[in-house]
Parts: sequence; C-alpha cells; structure tokens
Amino acid sequence: MSVGIVSAGRVGTALGEALDRVGHVVFGCAAVSEASRDRARTRLPDAAVLPAAEVAARAELLVLAVPDAELPDLVRGLARTGAVTPGTLVLHTSGANGVGVLAPLAGDGVVTMAVHPAMTFSGKPEDTERLASACFGITAADEIGYAIAQSLVLEIGGEPVGVREDARTLYHAALAHGSNHLVTVVNDALDALRAALADTELTGQQPVESRPGGVAERVLAPLLSAALDNVLRSGPAALTGPVARGDADAVDAHLQALGAIDENIAAGYRALSLRSAQRTGATHIVERLRRQS
Repeated sequence: MSVGIVSAGRVGTALGEALDRVGHVVFGCAAVSEASRDRARTRLPDAAVLPAAEVAARAELLVLAVPDAELPDLVRGLARTGAVTPGTLVLHTSGANGVGVLAPLAGDGVVTMAVHPAMTFSGKPEDTERLASACFGITAADEIGYAIAQSLVLEIGGEPVGVREDARTLYHAALAHGSNHLVTVVNDALDALRAALADTELTGQQPVESRPGGVAERVLAPLLSAALDNVLRSGPAALTGPVARGDADAVDAHLQALGAIDENIAAGYRALSLRSAQRTGATHIVERLRRQS
C-alpha cells in the first residue's frame, strides 16, 4: 500500500520505516519542526515532506502519529476539508484515544483503527527494531478494522492485543504508570546512590559523576534487570527488601537517610513503600507510614 504519515515524529518515523521494510511504500509525510524534517530525511529518505492534507489525500493507508492532545483537532481539520478519500485505511497511534476520535473521518468505506505501540521511543534508529518485539493495543470500529490492524502489526513483527474502546484510558494509565514512573524512580535512586558513593572511591574506580553511564548506573543496572525479570516471571512474589520482610525500622531508617539529601525522594519512597506494604499485607508498616504522612 501507499502509506502517508502525519507527522514525522519519533513514533511516525519508526512505524513508517517498519512498514517500508515489509514492502509498503511510504510516499510522504508531514513534518513541521526542523527535528521532524531531519528525521524524515534520515529515516524515510524516499518520502516527500508534504502538507498534511496532501498526505491524507494520496494515502491508501494514513497513519496519524501526533501527540494525544493534538489528535482530535487534526482529525476535525481533515474531516472539514474532505482530505481523506473514500476507502482509505486510517489509523492513529495514540495510546489514550480509542477509535471514537476518528469518527469524523468514518463513512464512504473509510476504515478507522487505533493501533498503539506499547513502547518508548528515543528518536533513534533502534526504535524501529524495538517494534518487532512490541505489543500493539488495537481498537477498531468493526471486525474488518480489527483484521486489518492485526495484519499490519503481524507484518512488522509485533504482537496485536485487543483493547476495548471504554478501556483505552485505563490501558494508557497502566502503561504510563509502569514505564514513565519507572524512569522517575530510577533517577531518584541514582541521585541517592551518587550521594552515598561520593568521596569513597577505590583505587582505579571511575569518579562518581552526575551524568548518565557512570558508577551509579553500573551498580543499579544488574539489580534493576533482575528485579524486572523476576516480577514479570513471578508477579508479587518477586518483592524483596525491608517491606517484604516486614522490617518497619529499616523503612524508617531509609526515609531518614533519603530525607537528609532530598525530601522529595523520601516522599516518593514513602508512597511506594506504603503501596508495597498494602500489597504484601504488612499492616504494621501501612499504619506507621500513614501516621507519618
């Protein structure tokens, strides 16, 4: 199929590149910012940079890969100008939105689909490789839409997963909670670890620095990898540490140490310890942490 992409952001270029690799032709993309234009030139060199309306008019498969908040206005604009021709396949990549947001474009044989890659994107070429191991949350208006969306995902090596229209917000919240908040937790842990390791370097040890890729990252990396692997394999049983052992005094000591360097990090630790204690049934830790709040 001839594929048009609006716009050439991180998701759009990765998905366009993946579709191009399996034989579809990405003829054009909309790109407004200089960063998007650079990505289009580098990652989709055979695609012309065109206005969104022209991309929509020429596409057999139209991919709308814009931020969640921008999608409704884009759809209304395309509908108002009649840019999408009858029979076009239209999908968006927004996690928070279902297929309902595409309703203004439906009719005249237009097939609408929500196809969200459950993956984080850096804007680098490895994004395309990651799509082959990613799941895609799919919502469609009918069985035809589901079948087409599944086929497209399977073509590029991904795994299609059905998501109800009324569950899209919950689906998106779960992904954001698991991935976005992980970044915050890890960065807080790195800050605390750098403070703990400062001024105690061994002979030949790399100095402890605040930039990524240093000693703190090397200390945490294997632990984080093992913890993630364990929880995905074992579920709640993977929890270790003072909360899992019911050691309320150790939790208090951690909170005092973290509070001495940053009260915000301590607050995050307290909130997550409370949730961990609720999950493990450690009621004495739950009660102590609630009294401290």
